[in-house]
Amino acid sequence: MTELLDKRKFYIDGNWIAPAAAHDLEVIDPSTEEAVAVISLGGQADTDAAVAAAKRAFPTWSATPPAERLAHVEKILEIYQRRAPDMAWAITHEMGAPSDMSAADQVEAGTYHTKNFIRAFRDFQFVRPLGDHAPGTMISWEPIGVVGLITPWNWPMNQVTLKVIPALLAGDTMVLKPSEIAPLSSMVFAEIVDEAGLPPGVFNLVNGDGEGVGTQLTVHPDVEMISFTGSTRAGIAISRAAADGLKKVALELGGKGANLVFADADEKAVVRGARHVFYNSGQSCNAPTRMLVQREIYDRAVETAKEVAEKTAVASAHEPGRHIGPVVSKRQWDQIQGLIEKGIAEGARLVAGGPGLPEGFNRGYFVRPTVFADVTNDMTIAQTEIFGPVLSIIPFEDEEDAIRIANDTAYGLTNYVQSQDGDRRNRLARRLRSGMVEMNGESRGPGAFFGGIGRSGRAREGGVWGIEEFMDSKAISGWDSKA
Repeated sequence: MTELLDKRKFYIDGNWIAPAAAHDLEVIDPSTEEAVAVISLGGQADTDAAVAAAKRAFPTWSATPPAERLAHVEKILEIYQRRAPDMAWAITHEMGAPSDMSAADQVEAGTYHTKNFIRAFRDFQFVRPLGDHAPGTMISWEPIGVVGLITPWNWPMNQVTLKVIPALLAGDTMVLKPSEIAPLSSMVFAEIVDEAGLPPGVFNLVNGDGEGVGTQLTVHPDVEMISFTGSTRAGIAISRAAADGLKKVALELGGKGANLVFADADEKAVVRGARHVFYNSGQSCNAPTRMLVQREIYDRAVETAKEVAEKTAVASAHEPGRHIGPVVSKRQWDQIQGLIEKGIAEGARLVAGGPGLPEGFNRGYFVRPTVFADVTNDMTIAQTEIFGPVLSIIPFEDEEDAIRIANDTAYGLTNYVQSQDGDRRNRLARRLRSGMVEMNGESRGPGAFFGGIGRSGRAREGGVWGIEEFMDSKAISGWDSKA
């Protein structure tokens, strides 16, 4: 057995230090089910030390000229790109993204968001006029203070950069608690921040679980804001815990996206939608896991999705190539298996995949790419975020029927529309209840925010909205525009 990487240290006040009060946890490689590293889960003393460091650093950092903060972020980006191979290795071994996908997509997501924040920040107005009707009134944007950042395991650098970078630009100081399941990439990120020469205390990292460090940050009297990405269940608990301190809480939570495929959709629409569901082994909150298909093309769409599932290769994350890897953990694997079994029990028609390990595997947390047809929207698999490579196909009759089914969910993150009718697309984009709508395979433009409504949370992450998320607004009257 390979010797475990010893990562039992935290980054606090500009130094790597041994935990004050912690217990050890092994980081498991989901492709092999073997431990690759050991970390420490922090205790109250570690959380207190990190928050205290951030609080001490806030007055100076918040007063730092914006151009100087921008220069620090540009330096972080430069080092991040140089350290990309280390970051990709960490993501592959901690959460199971295939090596090529880790490098091209997982790591690149951090580069993409950081570049978009840099672009948005260059034109960011900290003090803005209310309008010509009130020449003496200005609206200013001010840093919040110490922020607690709690990130998930499924897209580690996507979420770390969506929180850390705008918080730095805004003038906040912070404590990052990455997922204890996938902490290695965030520790590489902390090394990057350290090399970039950020002032001590501005950025701090403490590993821990939700019940420990996560809760300690949420209720800490010196933390002004919590930004959390993860499950809806955990988001509700964080909101309740933060309420006593009247903290600002930004939540990016789960999803159960509907993909509306009309009879006039382009010929690649079903293939595109099915591949999106299987991508990252289904571990994306914006995956279009409910495919709603107009009755005229329903049978053909089911057959196409079946073919996509059967052609989707499953292999170790350590291997190069275009395939999906394992899901992140045994717990996650068990939950997915239970929901697949539930779909069968409730009468959905299994047309591809199903329970159990894929053929040829006897270890690793691998899931068979699975397609259910003849799903009704009241079934468990249509209402529950499975977070695995499982697609549910639901027939609809017309536009009104499609809207009714799509909006019949507690979630509201991303919906999708496939149609050649521009008027229809525009109508649906306004009527679908979600924070984002993507149509005909066109992704959101660089700098557009990521965020939802309802049980998907209401965070707005990315671009100028992502920077404003980490700031407080202030109305100022009597402003002297000549001064």
